[in-house]
Amino acid sequence: MRDSHFAINLVGILAESGAQTFEAVQGQGAGAVARAASAIGARMVHVSAIGADENSPSDYARAKAAGEKAVLAAIPSATLMRPSIVFGPEDQFTNRFASLARISPVLPLIGGGVTRLQPVYVGDVATAMADAVDGKTKAGAIYELGGPEVLTMREIMQIILATIGRRRMLVSLPFGLAKFQAMLLQFAPGPLKLTPDQVMLLRSDNVVSDAAKAAGLTLEGLGIAADSLEAIAPQYLWRFRAAGQFQRKSA
Repeated sequence: MRDSHFAINLVGILAESGAQTFEAVQGQGAGAVARAASAIGARMVHVSAIGADENSPSDYARAKAAGEKAVLAAIPSATLMRPSIVFGPEDQFTNRFASLARISPVLPLIGGGVTRLQPVYVGDVATAMADAVDGKTKAGAIYELGGPEVLTMREIMQIILATIGRRRMLVSLPFGLAKFQAMLLQFAPGPLKLTPDQVMLLRSDNVVSDAAKAAGLTLEGLGIAADSLEAIAPQYLWRFRAAGQFQRKSA
């Protein structure tokens, strides 16, 4: 941190592994970064997540809330960013399901696929962080970042399949059965990996709150016109098409 004027903490994990627990990385780790920034008088942006809640049944969400609390304790003027599900060229979201669609004729919809998300483009999140560095955000405020559309998991899967030109059966998977499968799949490699905590997160919608909208603590409040999943995904998911970038789009 030496000689830095601004710090941005982006560190986070989707699944625990060994010493990399949610609490160690997203709770204590966030606090350590904030204290280091505070020691040299640097300003800070901390990237958390919509759904961060110290009372959540999800370990991930509780650790995110603990991280926010630790950051604000060290730097009360820090700006907190809570994005919804982030998508982009190297994400572990759209790429994961597109990869799964290449090897499986069936894609599961946990809880029936009715969970509502607000996918946000990584470039728009980066622009919001740049605005914070430029002093365009409110000190000590929590911004909720979502894309232009609220979509169900089923709708997102349909967009991904349409983008990669593959037809797959979407099968509803009750939460109870999904949790049981996750107990086994948490040790699986690549796109097959699924943890019980990830299943727990899908029990709640992941969208920008009305309170954040009213307070202007959103992308729109920062004057950022968010890009949609359908507009951006074809730019990088083409590699999952049967014929790659040369595949013609069916009518």
